[in-house]
Parts: sequence; C-alpha cells; structure tokens
Amino acid sequence: MRQIVLRGPGEFIERETSIPSLVPGEAIVRIRKVGVCGSDFHAFAGRHPAYTYPRVLGHELAGEVIEVDANDFGIRAGDQVAIEPYISCGKCSPCRAGRTNCCEQLRVIGIHVDGGMQGLLSVPLSLLHKSSLLSLDELALVETLGIGAHAVSRSGIRKGQSAVVIGAGPIGLAVVEFVKAAGAEVRVVENNEWRKSFATSLGMRAIAQFDESLSDVVFDATGSASSMAQSLSFVAPAGRLVFVGLTKEPVVIDDSLLHRREVTIYASRNSRGQFPRIVRMLEERQINTQPWVTDRMPLANVPLEFKDLTSRPKLIKAIVDVEEAGG
Repeated sequence: MRQIVLRGPGEFIERETSIPSLVPGEAIVRIRKVGVCGSDFHAFAGRHPAYTYPRVLGHELAGEVIEVDANDFGIRAGDQVAIEPYISCGKCSPCRAGRTNCCEQLRVIGIHVDGGMQGLLSVPLSLLHKSSLLSLDELALVETLGIGAHAVSRSGIRKGQSAVVIGAGPIGLAVVEFVKAAGAEVRVVENNEWRKSFATSLGMRAIAQFDESLSDVVFDATGSASSMAQSLSFVAPAGRLVFVGLTKEPVVIDDSLLHRREVTIYASRNSRGQFPRIVRMLEERQINTQPWVTDRMPLANVPLEFKDLTSRPKLIKAIVDVEEAGG
C-alpha cells in the first residue's frame, strides 16, 4: 500500500507499507479525501510544535468503510464516514473530567500517529461518523468545522453579544459559522484582499482592519504571535479572547490592559464532541462548505505539488484525492 510520508521539514517521500488487518473495535477505512490543514503547512515548514518525523500527514479525513465486524455503533461496510482524529486514553484526569481533547496521552491521527495520506487506515469505531447525505468533500471538512465549533463553545458567547474573528482562512470561517449559530453579531478582520472578498461573498461582514469599536469576544485564528498579542486590544472590558490558532513563538501580552479590562483568555485545542452536531448541521444545510474547496490534487502528486499550495494566491482549502483502492 502506498503512503506519502513527510520524512522531515520540506521533504515528502513515497513508500510502500503493509495493508492493515482488522482488529476488534476498529474498522478498515479506505481513505477517499484528505483536507490539507494549516498545521500541515506548518509541519512541512518545520514550525509546528506537535509534529514528529517521519509522519504520514492527514487528519481532515473522509473515507469508506470496507471491513468491519458486527458492532453497536451502527457502522457497516459501505458507509461513508468522517473520521474524528482524536485518540484519548479515557483514564487521565482531563479525560475523567470530560475534557478528552486535553488528554495527557492524546494522539491525533496525522500528527502524533500516521494519518490519511495512504490508501487504508484502521480506525476505532467510536471515531467514525457516517452520513448518507453528505459528499466526501463535506465529510472531510467536518474536522475543520469542529475546531471552530469548539472555540465558540469555549468562548461562551451568546445571543446579543458581539464578536470579531481575526483571519478568514478555513478555521476563521468555521468560527464565524458557529458564532452565527449562537445568535451573536460577528465581523471578520482579514487584510488579504482576496480572502476578505471571499468572506464577503459568503455573506460575512469582512473588514481589512479594526475600527475603534470593541467586541465581547475576539477569536484569533491567525497563528501569528504578533496578531495574537495585538488582539487583546480589541476585547471589550470583561470580555473574552480566544486563541484558536497555534504558534511556536511567545505571545507577549500587555498585562496592564489585561488587568484593566479584566479580560479572560482562552486557549482552544482541537475539538470535543462536536462531530455529530456538525454532521447534522451540514445535512440540514445550515452550513455550506462547498465553496471552501478551491484546490485539489491526487495523492501521487503531493511530493511535487504540496510546496506550491502555500504560494497559491486564492487558496482556502485544498483536498487531496486518494482514489487508489488500497494504495
């Protein structure tokens, strides 16, 4: 079976590996679509703190179940599924408290263990979320939406409040969807003119830079240390600041401003329990991610084309098509 492996920063290779065998409690899934995440770009550049090498990338995954034993999850061969990539231990203190996304032994498929840039993957049944109504592209983007849904849940934003989302990439767009679902007012700040126009085309209020108004909640989805530091300035007194993006660099916070406004700062890590809700919202057409897919490539082209993705001026979300049966 073919795997595309990130051997080290900037270096993809192709290798052959054995086909996985079915084990109790898991299903063999033929990977069909892999969404390329911003964290994959950071891994390629050697700037992400969680990745180790070599690694088969791919944690935004859609596939087809090809082998599974009888089970209580209702998963059968032929089901099309979104794959939740978070494998928690269920035993540590955060897991016992229901904070499985903060598991002390957390393994994320495609980050800590090999992911979806290969033909087949053995996946725990509890991580499979099926739908007969959604396209494979939509199923692949459930994980992206989950990041936004969890960030909004962390913020506690409610109807009648105001929010600003900094960054109109896929994560920022996902945050906007769930702020809107919470009934709050939301604006997007994006200084890239094309991305700003893209957000506007989706019916979002997008501006190139902040005005003087402050918001109850500010979500920073840039992964830029300088932006994250500056974002505190735009939080209203008694408001909340949510860091959705991730950086290896220190974030310098103006402590006097933090205290004067008594701002609460939240980190938002991965997603927890959001997949069923998101699948339902997509099926009910409350969210439309189809315009997000601006680029795609076959799996075999990843070693040659992946680097070029970062320089494409109109990129929102790239999808890797894994078409080979088992390889």
